[in-house]
Amino acid sequence: MNEHGSNPYIMHWYITLLYIIIFVVMVLVASGGNIIVIWIVLAHKRMRTVTNYFLVNLAVADLMITILNTLFNFVYMLYSAWPFGEIYCKFTNFISICTISASVFTFMAIAIDRYMAIIHPLKPRIGAATILGLIVIIWVTSIAVAMPTLLVAKTSTITYTATGDRTVCYLEWPDGVGETSDLCYNIFLMLVTYFIPLLILGVTYLKVGVSLWGSQAIGERIARQEETVRSKRRVVKMMIVVVLIFGVCWLPQNVLILLSLTIKGLVDITYLQHIYMIAYWIAMSNSMYNPIIYCWMNQRFRKGFKYVFQWLPFVHWRPSDAKGLGRGGVSTSVRMSVSENTKYTEANDGTSCSVMQTMIERLEESRCCSPQGGRNDAHKLYPHGKSGTEDEAL
Repeated sequence: MNEHGSNPYIMHWYITLLYIIIFVVMVLVASGGNIIVIWIVLAHKRMRTVTNYFLVNLAVADLMITILNTLFNFVYMLYSAWPFGEIYCKFTNFISICTISASVFTFMAIAIDRYMAIIHPLKPRIGAATILGLIVIIWVTSIAVAMPTLLVAKTSTITYTATGDRTVCYLEWPDGVGETSDLCYNIFLMLVTYFIPLLILGVTYLKVGVSLWGSQAIGERIARQEETVRSKRRVVKMMIVVVLIFGVCWLPQNVLILLSLTIKGLVDITYLQHIYMIAYWIAMSNSMYNPIIYCWMNQRFRKGFKYVFQWLPFVHWRPSDAKGLGRGGVSTSVRMSVSENTKYTEANDGTSCSVMQTMIERLEESRCCSPQGGRNDAHKLYPHGKSGTEDEAL
């Protein structure tokens, strides 16, 4: 227990009220938006695709950090006192790093899936079991990254002669707070959950972008091929925006943490509490932007959000919009899995074709438009992958 004169972190009531408003709005939007995203994907057959399952995992991570961490940390930063006990001090530090790691690793899984679908379209796509396995790996890895916080997080009480006791929640490493272990772990987190993933994502989406926007097809594409290419471009653009928003939102927080660990006198700077709260709000607000981006950039997600908010006077919902989500019906998108030798069905005419027959038809189509024919020309004719499938469903 430490003794001091007075608590320097007590704010004026109007500043406290302002912070309460902006944090409550952020928590409500993030929680509601991510719950709706999860419902849209899981409740509608057409929305159950590889990319969308990863988006559900991302929404779960965002929902967890919003409900289990943001509110509690906000109270802590607002009053600079931790009233929730040592056990939750450990848990909230753990869940914060775990969910952030899960979000980043999910970004990478989506990028790799897009890369394989567009750069290597003839290779087998991953199935449901593989998706589940990847999601399990993502969370196990995230738990491992966050595990040290369970061991070193603790609470301590500081006594102020003028304003009473104040309990703080912090990470106490074996060599002390702000020492080598603390610095090394935070640098490790920044590399693993920010800088290295953003570099990998940047390179991956650059290659995907060059393939989608830079290559030219041999011959004329039929209307369905053109629509599929446009669909793939829309998916990639949406994910690039999601990743960019993540990078921008978490940059101030990472810079502030790095500066606080390397500059000893930084904690004594006037208004540091406000700077940290603003940086923290920007970082946590990332959880509310993803649903907004999906609604803005994806027609089917937009229809799902319109269905939920159809009671609002300015939302124009038509019953025909439900068809775009495929709720309770047969998916009209063509779905194909070479590895499992499954079949695809076109709902309009109920025709079923084996995967091998579909590939043969694609090759024959390429020969009609290319004088040389063959597998390579089929890839040139339609360099961006198979018809519709995952991208149309997204």
